[in-house]
Amino acid sequence: MDTLSYKTISANKATAKKEWVVVDATDMVLGRMSSKVAKLLRGKYKPSYTPHVDCGDNVIVINADKVKLTGNKWTDRIYYTYTGYAGGQRETTPAKLMAQSPEKLIKRVVKGMLPKNKLGSKLLGNLYVYAGTEHPHEAQQPKQIDLNLLK
Repeated sequence: MDTLSYKTISANKATAKKEWVVVDATDMVLGRMSSKVAKLLRGKYKPSYTPHVDCGDNVIVINADKVKLTGNKWTDRIYYTYTGYAGGQRETTPAKLMAQSPEKLIKRVVKGMLPKNKLGSKLLGNLYVYAGTEHPHEAQQPKQIDLNLLK
């Protein structure tokens, strides 16, 4: 019996096969889309997934300004930040954040779904969000992916 066939193979930085994918956020629900984007960034759709390694894809999200939220979440949900000073707690809603920058809204939601450590920060660097359909990553030849086909 060949015992080498039973060894668990862990991916590392050198053996990770990273790809570039484009996700169109038009008429997609923010949370559902963001959870699938976080899984893509993490590499959980790949058979070579390793929890402690950045083996996920580089994800480009286009049409970020056309994302949807269900119910009254545009106004009722509140995001808090703290400046570090006394009385420095700030609050904002998704509607205000979308008016300022739709890219910040999607990055914030995806960041909350990634690990809260150095790996999570590195994975968030693999996310590129753009409000329109144009993006400067054509040289990487990204492939279009439909998130509705992913689990």
